[in-house]
Amino acid sequence: MRTHVAQHPAFRTPSVVLLVLLPFLAFCAEGNPDASGAQASSAVAPRNVVLVVADDHGQDLGIYGNPVIQTPHLDGLAAEGMLFTHAFATTASCSASRSVILTGLHNHRTGQYGHVHDYAHFQSFENLKSLPVLLAEAGYRTGIVGKYHVAPTPVYQFEQIIPGNQRNPVEMADNVRDFVKADHNRPFFLYFATSDPHRGGGLMAGDTDDDAEETRYHPDSFGNRPEGYAGITPVTYNPADVIVPAFLPDTPTTRAELAQYYQSVSRVDQGVGRLIEILKENDVYEETLLIYLSDHGMAFPGAKTTVYEPGLRSPLIVRTPGASQRGLTSTAMVSWVDITPTILDFAGVEPPIYAQHIGLAGLRRQLPEEHGLHGRSFLGILEEEAPEGWDEVYASHTFHEIQMYYPMRVVRDRRYKLIWNIAHGLPYPFASDLWAASTWQHVYRQGPDALYGHRTVQDYIHRPAFELYDLEQDPNETNNLAQDPAYAGVLATYQAKLKAFQIRTSDPWLLKWEYE
Repeated sequence: MRTHVAQHPAFRTPSVVLLVLLPFLAFCAEGNPDASGAQASSAVAPRNVVLVVADDHGQDLGIYGNPVIQTPHLDGLAAEGMLFTHAFATTASCSASRSVILTGLHNHRTGQYGHVHDYAHFQSFENLKSLPVLLAEAGYRTGIVGKYHVAPTPVYQFEQIIPGNQRNPVEMADNVRDFVKADHNRPFFLYFATSDPHRGGGLMAGDTDDDAEETRYHPDSFGNRPEGYAGITPVTYNPADVIVPAFLPDTPTTRAELAQYYQSVSRVDQGVGRLIEILKENDVYEETLLIYLSDHGMAFPGAKTTVYEPGLRSPLIVRTPGASQRGLTSTAMVSWVDITPTILDFAGVEPPIYAQHIGLAGLRRQLPEEHGLHGRSFLGILEEEAPEGWDEVYASHTFHEIQMYYPMRVVRDRRYKLIWNIAHGLPYPFASDLWAASTWQHVYRQGPDALYGHRTVQDYIHRPAFELYDLEQDPNETNNLAQDPAYAGVLATYQAKLKAFQIRTSDPWLLKWEYE
């Protein structure tokens, strides 16, 4: 029987209150036969679940085609499971994305519009039932180690909080040993969330009076430190060897930061390797659904906090127990709203249904009276490399830090991608760490016409209302077709898709089509 959740008063106005490793773009369940968006359960019995969520990790792994970065454990996990090439976050902001991962709802419906910590103080609506709560009600032991970054606690309640340095995933893995082996009569859900490879701990631009070009802008350390971490073998990289993605400028400052980022990713890889060892030592590896993903893409301007491909496209590796085929690669387009439905499906737990009571004039008539989760389970396609019906995803971004109001909505399929910059009259806001990043500052200080990747500084900061890209011809999203008369019909079609998505998912920003 489904859980029906009465609507909390906070849903009545769009008020701002404030282990899988991730990156996917938001997926909406088109043609879903179930009101909740979940497919029929294919789980034969409740089994263990480990969700590993990395912090700001793009699709930068050996298995994704990077010949430089060293990630043998994650590459090995993909060889035993399924690698998703088209996995997307729904929002490239940490707290907001984690709320999506743990509820199966877009952040405009969770209320976790942005960061939970410090002055931002965003938090989810109090009547939601998150993944750990639903699994606990079904008899699962639930534990978390590492980064939490959502609120309030009763909504995202875990039975056990396991200590561990979030920058040392090997230590985190060692510390979950007792939790894993505590009670083999009850399945467990372990949420394993690192703070790597997030920025932090390094010198920023302006920290030196040295004006020499090669030393003026110091790279962020991405958590790397000279003394290292216990149990971690540092893997360092020569900036000359890193692969500079097309959205970034190929400069010495960019390369220096990418080398630090790579080192942090390799630290995550060692932690995942230790975690797998511990699961095997305790004879639970073959009974465990193991998912690796990131909350979103890498922490560089042009990726994190944007809805461009580098911000939303994320790693996803899934290993299921008892699979008849391993080492597969899936082209299915999935997103982070699909994570909770998939895990609930595996556990044999029905998703909740939420009543709808948004009392906004002119909006309530358009919204469904009740709705389920916004995603759907991909459990049934984990041995299909090109399944039908997985060809469209959606994204919804609102805030990051409190000063960063810039709502965007996105629809993306195999060919076209439409971005609606709802606050397009405002300059695009920067996260504090991305603004200070030497990669950005080195270009920004050259003036508005300087090229940052394929865009000028001016074009990056000042964006039009709509951005329409033909991803087959323009995978780097450089040629905006929204004002091209030849694409007027395509633009109208995808605008209609966005509006329908907003209605289905009870998006308060639906009002912005008709009201300012």
